[in-house]
Amino acid sequence: MNLKAQDSIGDYEVVHLLGAGGMGQVYKVRNVISDRTEAMKFVLSPAADDGELVDRFVREIKVHASLDHPNIAGIRTAQRAAGQILMILEYIEGETMEELLRGGPLPVADVVNYALQVLDALEYAHERGIVHRDIKPANIMITRGGVAKLMDFGVAKGPLSDDITRTGRAVGSLSYMSPEQIQGSPDVDARSDLYQVGLWLYECLTGRRPFGGDSDYSIIVARMQENAPSTNMLNPNVPRALSQVIAKAMERNPADRFQSAAAFKAALRDAISAPVGGPMQPSRVLWLTYAALGFTAFMMLTTLAAAIWTLLHAVT
Repeated sequence: MNLKAQDSIGDYEVVHLLGAGGMGQVYKVRNVISDRTEAMKFVLSPAADDGELVDRFVREIKVHASLDHPNIAGIRTAQRAAGQILMILEYIEGETMEELLRGGPLPVADVVNYALQVLDALEYAHERGIVHRDIKPANIMITRGGVAKLMDFGVAKGPLSDDITRTGRAVGSLSYMSPEQIQGSPDVDARSDLYQVGLWLYECLTGRRPFGGDSDYSIIVARMQENAPSTNMLNPNVPRALSQVIAKAMERNPADRFQSAAAFKAALRDAISAPVGGPMQPSRVLWLTYAALGFTAFMMLTTLAAAIWTLLHAVT
C-alpha cells in the first residue's frame, strides 16, 4: 500500500513518506483526533501477506513496546486499519547519523556525546534481555537539541523474538554485522551491539567504514580477517586513547571486546579525559617561559645578595 499526502488510514492523515525499506514504510502522520504529529510504520504489501514477516513485525512491536528510555524512539501504540498492522511511533525532529555523515567526519566531542547516549540506551535494553543487532547510522536519530535516539528494533533479539536466528541465517545489515552475526551464530549477545557501536564510532570520526570492498564477499572477508587502520591515523584530531577504545570495541573475538555497555561508557569517558600528547599550546609554552625566567632572575638576585653580604662583612 503506497500512501500520499492527505490520505487517511485509521485515525491518521498522511503528511509525507519518511523512509522505506525492503519490507516496510514509515510515514509522518497526524492524528486527526489529538492533532499530534507521529510516525507510522507498517509492513508493505505483498509482504503483508507473508505470515512469517507479519509475525516478525508483531514481535518487533512487542519488543519495542517493552522499552521506555529517553534515548530510544518511543512507541505510542499499535492498531489494525485498512487490513494492516500499524505501529505508531514518536515523531522525531532531526537528522539521522547517516544524513549527518554526508558532510564528512563529525567533531570528536559530538561523536563521543552521541555514543554515550546510545550506550545508555543499549545498557537499558541489554538489562532487559534485548539485543538490537542493527546499530548503524541510519538507525540513530539526532534531535535538534542534540539528543540521540535509537530506532528500528526490526531484527532485535529478545525474550519474545529469540527464535528469529534459529534458521542459521545472518541477521542485520551486512556493513555493520559483527563476525558472529556473519557466521549466523544463534548465540549473538550484547557484545555484538557493542561491536557495531565501534564500527559506527569509527565511521563518524573518519568519514569511512573500517571494512570495505567491491562485493559482499570482500566485505565479509575483510571483516573476518583484517584489522582496520586506527582512527587517529585517518583523523589526527582523534586522541590516541579514544582510538584504542574503538579498536577494542571492534575486536573479532567477543571475549576481547568490552563485556558490557557500562564498561564501554567508562572507557570512553576515561579516553576523552586522558592527557593528550603532542606540541604544547602556545599559552602553556609562554607561561613556562615566564616561570623559567622568573626562577633564573630569583637565583641571580640571591647569588648577588650573598656576594654583597660576604663583601661587607669582609670589609668590617
